[in-house]
Amino acid sequence: MIATEKDNAQEMFPLVDEMGNIIGAATRGECHDGSKKLHPVVHLHVFNSKGDLYLQKRPEWKDVQPGRWDTAVGGHVDLGESVADALKREVMEELGISDFTPEPIRCDTAGTTHYVFESSREKELVFPFRTTYDREITPSAETAGGRFWSVQELKDNLGKDVFTPNFEQEYKRLLLK
Repeated sequence: MIATEKDNAQEMFPLVDEMGNIIGAATRGECHDGSKKLHPVVHLHVFNSKGDLYLQKRPEWKDVQPGRWDTAVGGHVDLGESVADALKREVMEELGISDFTPEPIRCDTAGTTHYVFESSREKELVFPFRTTYDREITPSAETAGGRFWSVQELKDNLGKDVFTPNFEQEYKRLLLK
């Protein structure tokens, strides 16, 4: 995607229940209009072997949280696509990586590997994953770049409107253990 473009408001997403079962479909515009239609997304947290965490900077043209630092990979599951396929597609599109091993992140003591994130604008069923990756990362034009952050840099910037609220919540809840 060219950096001057906007998100496609007509892109179709599945609507799901809190267990991930498909119950309908809606456009991106409908899912992001404040109606809180629950739709699935994937996140990949990319660590290097030193424990640093790669974050992407969201481009200014994004319809949600433009210009903020966010999860290395975050993207919607398209209508008719599995979570695994969406993760592979998004990682390739955003970081140019095809050779990674995703590990699902447990979201609660029961071992659930998804959770609901809700903002004033949308409601997502998030499937978070992590991987360790030490090779070069080539962010695409879908992002405004990216870099690895040390644990101390992350902690120093929490709560300062540097990161997306979703990333901060996920980082504190799932990655700071």
